[in-house]
Amino acid sequence: MARKIDLNSDLGESFGPWQMGDDAAMLRIVTSANIACGGHASDPETMFKTLTLAREQGVVAGAHPGFADREGFGRRLIPHTLAEVERLVASQVGALMGVAALVGTKVRFVKTHGALGNWAAAEPDVAAAVARAVKAISPDLAMLAISGTALDRAGRDAGLPTFSEIFADRGYLSNGQLVPRSKPGAMLHDPEEAASRLVEFISTGLMPVIDGPPIRLDATSICVHGDGPSAVALAQHVKKRLTEAGITIAPFLDQLV
Repeated sequence: MARKIDLNSDLGESFGPWQMGDDAAMLRIVTSANIACGGHASDPETMFKTLTLAREQGVVAGAHPGFADREGFGRRLIPHTLAEVERLVASQVGALMGVAALVGTKVRFVKTHGALGNWAAAEPDVAAAVARAVKAISPDLAMLAISGTALDRAGRDAGLPTFSEIFADRGYLSNGQLVPRSKPGAMLHDPEEAASRLVEFISTGLMPVIDGPPIRLDATSICVHGDGPSAVALAQHVKKRLTEAGITIAPFLDQLV
């Protein structure tokens, strides 16, 4: 495994007077930001503020489209046709790109959120719909996808610059997908447990799973979620331990330069 890795986080997930997470603190830690764009969370003002903070910190901005389900935070599977998936993704990515133009920055990649991301990870037809939407907007947009999933493959098949991610704080199944949040072992809460697992993964390429022996994955980015009460502390500890292990933290899109 490469001794260089990106840290990404799901940010810009507030809307109106409702606040989620500490974006300013996370943007001082991560190198890429997946910014909500009006589906599961966010609004024009939140998008503008988050994009501005990302630009000021030199963090690469990406779009984080999800189901239009603020009540469920985009974590409930809502039936859509494949054409509706394309329009859902295109409308949200386009919205963030429009706000980015006002900020004077660019949206460089797309990472699907929550239930939409998990659906696309498991179902090749849904994954292909997401990839078609992204490519129709701009073939220069990169895709960030869960390592080894249908969405990871669909991005590459569509000819998009596609990068794989693993999660710092999520449990894994032997098929490479995430343990559902409703199941035991879905979340890692101990920062040292999360950090040690990542250091070992970068050395070996093997990820522990809850239902079998470790599996081999590839990744150029690590997601540290920004929505939990201990999110900043976990991200800080992960970055510290990776750096101490001699692992360089840098945006995954540096590989395109």
